[in-house]
Order: sequence, then structure tokens, then C-alpha cells
Amino acid sequence: MINFRYHLVSIVAVFLALAVGIVLGSTELRGAAIDTLTRTSNSLSSDLHAKRVQIDALNQLVNADESFAKAAEAQLLHGLLAGQRVVLVNAPGAPGSVISGLTSALQQAGAIVTGQVNLQPKLLDASQSNQNFLSQLALQLAPSGTTPLNGTGLQQAARLLGSAILTKSNPASGSAGTTGGNAAANSQAVLASYVQAGLISTSGRPNVPATLAVVVTPATPPASATDSDPANQGLITLAQQLNTAGLGTVMAGSASSSVAGSAIDALRAGTAGSQISSVDYADTTTGQIVTVWALLQALTGHKAGSYGVDPGNTAAVPSPAPTPSGSATSAATTSSAGSHTSAAGKSSRGQR
Repeated sequence: MINFRYHLVSIVAVFLALAVGIVLGSTELRGAAIDTLTRTSNSLSSDLHAKRVQIDALNQLVNADESFAKAAEAQLLHGLLAGQRVVLVNAPGAPGSVISGLTSALQQAGAIVTGQVNLQPKLLDASQSNQNFLSQLALQLAPSGTTPLNGTGLQQAARLLGSAILTKSNPASGSAGTTGGNAAANSQAVLASYVQAGLISTSGRPNVPATLAVVVTPATPPASATDSDPANQGLITLAQQLNTAGLGTVMAGSASSSVAGSAIDALRAGTAGSQISSVDYADTTTGQIVTVWALLQALTGHKAGSYGVDPGNTAAVPSPAPTPSGSATSAATTSSAGSHTSAAGKSSRGQR
């Protein structure tokens, strides 16, 4: 006869068996899980180590390339832009290292950097009220007798700025020179008014018209990170007007800032990319050399290109590479030889 005690013992036995099964099962599963996790961890550690080795090797390669570029820069650029004047037009937040590096490269190429025009956010403000303000200012400053300005307020203001800092007259020598009376006065008046209106700031002598321009992009893309961002489109509009006013314009930026949604990316995605060359690694010596080469291409009527490290570029560098107008190394060797000859002469005279 089945009594209550039998039921109690049965229930206890069932729960005891269940507990023993859970303990045994969890122990076995835990061991298998640990083994799997251990193998996965070891594999990931091995992959991570391999990637670190690869990154170290790539960094060494980049450093070696940069060292080579620095050592060869003077020879690669010697005389390429002799007699040309170049103005740097810097977007708000343009990296100082890119600006100084480009200035050095341009000077090594024989160009005269007339000065810098630092754009202020107000100039690129796309609001209708600001466009109206720019249009009115351009109308006030336009030289008498010129054809009426047209286009958006920024187009009008950029066109007037371009006429104040750029010229299509190729200088006969490397001297910065001066512009004629009325032209010089108009240039100075435009720049002074733009400074007073909070549109730009300047350094150097940008009122002495240059033949070429480099537009330096911001250190970081706009917050919206889209090609259609007003700041991107405004910078492209400005570059187009500068390109029309002078003999050539190149847009340059750092590798980290020339990503999707940047001004350089927007330039390359639109029709302006076929008119204006761009360099996306101007924070390196190689990129600064390529920027000079791109300016020379514009000056000599070659097709615009997009250069740098982005996979979508037309090429890493212009091809064929330009030939320097004389060997900087030879000049240095000659100078060194002259020094040795002079020293030998002094020594000889001292022995007499």
C-alpha cells in the first residue's frame, strides 16, 4: 500500500537526483566552456600580436618615407615655382602644421608667399541674412565701372576677394613687386573692409596679388560630416572663384581631416574636382611636395587631379613628376667646393 511516507521519499529522491544532475551537468559544461573561451582568447591574442607587429612595420615604413621626403625635398622642388607668388587661404580651424609645412615647401620651390588670408566662420555662413550682407558689401566695394556682380552673396564676396589677392599676370621675376595705383588701392580697400566686417584676418602682404593660391582645409570635418554641409560647399565656392581669378588653385588638407564628409571629399565628389586639384595628406612632407607639383600642373595647364592616400584618388602623386630646374644638390656641392677652395687658399697664404 502506497502511503504518505512513500510519496515523501519519492519526492525527495526526485529532487536529489535533479540536484545531482545539475551539479554534474554544470561542472562538465563549465569545463567545456572554459576550454572554448581559452582557445578563443589565445587565438585573439595571437591575432592582436600579429596586427601589432604589422602596425609597427608600417609605422617604420611611413617614418622612413617621411625621412626620405625631407632629405630629398629641396632637390625635388628646386626652382619649380621660381618667379611665382602664392597666397595661402586658410579655412577656419586650418592646422598650423600644414600651413607652416606648405609655406616651407613653396619657398624651397622658389615661390614667394605673399601672405595668408584666414577665413572667418562668418564668411562661410550660409544663412540668407548673411548672404544678403555679403552681397551688399560686395556691391559697395566693387570698383566703379565694373560689370554688376551676380550669384549668391558668397560667390560675389569670394569673386571680389579673389580679384584683391590674385592676378593672371605672370610676374617676370621673383620680386613681389607692387600693383598699380588704382588696383593696389582697391585691393587694400577690399581686404581692410573684409577684416573690419569680421570675414577674414590677414598676415603678410596678401594685397600684393599672387598668381597661385592654396586653400587649406579645417583640421576636422564639419559636425554633420556630409559633402553637402554648407561650410564644405562654401569653401568649394571660394576655391572656384580663386581659381578663376589667378593661374591656379589647389585645395590641401591633412590625412585625418580629408575623410568622408570633409571639404576635400566634397570637392572630389562634385564637378569642381575636375577643375581644382586636391591633396589629402598635406600634413606630411610628401604631401607638401605634391601640393607644389599640383600647383605647377595648374600653372602649365595640365588636368586637375586628386592626390594622396585615399583609395578613390586619381593617383598618389602627379605623373610624370616634374623635373626641377636645376640641381639643389649640385648647387650645395658647388658651394661646399668653393668653401673648401677658399679655405685651402687661406691655408696656403698662411704658410707663405
